[in-house]
Amino acid sequence: MSNLYGDFNQKIDYVFKVVLIGDSAVGKSQLLARFARNEFSVDSKATIGVEFQTKTLVIDQKIVKAQIWDTAGQERYRAVTSAYYRGAVGAMLVYDMTKRQSFDHIARWLDELRGHADKNIVIMLIGNKCDLASLRAVPVEDAKEFAERENLFFMETSALDSTNVETAFLTVLTEIYRTVSKKTLSVNGDYDVSSNAALLKGTQIIVPGPEVNNQPKGGCCT
Repeated sequence: MSNLYGDFNQKIDYVFKVVLIGDSAVGKSQLLARFARNEFSVDSKATIGVEFQTKTLVIDQKIVKAQIWDTAGQERYRAVTSAYYRGAVGAMLVYDMTKRQSFDHIARWLDELRGHADKNIVIMLIGNKCDLASLRAVPVEDAKEFAERENLFFMETSALDSTNVETAFLTVLTEIYRTVSKKTLSVNGDYDVSSNAALLKGTQIIVPGPEVNNQPKGGCCT
């Protein structure tokens, strides 16, 4: 059935690669697990190298497959994961709002990202673990100021209780779609959906309309 939500029997229209970056233990893997599978593990272990999940969405009646790459935050993996920035059209720059050092390192991660990724990449700054409000070490104002200065989207999330996780990912993916659709990019051009990675089974979700499209840069949702 073809309607506003699209027809998943049709071919994939777009494949978007999004990377999660930031220090180790800020919750990147948990954010991905919550978005892709609606799961949270209290026994999560550090990511080794790079892992990824896929999820299929309908945006503006187009079928979009998101390939979301979870990169290791440990210093010894930095040289390996830098190669995975190439081809990324979106990035989630994650820090732990209870650990000031993880926020202080964001500028370094951003420089590395911009050194390897396309100049038009859509980037969102994520302050994770907002459920731990009593342990806050990074004021919202500091993060908002950084996001505004660097022209980033900004949101606080909690992988534990799902706060803003889906909204954050959908905001980035919808902004990517708006950017690439203006350039009339399609899988027949820059993106190859014939690869095994692109054809992994995803999960259908429906993207809200104006609420996501109009998410302001530098805004905060706590």
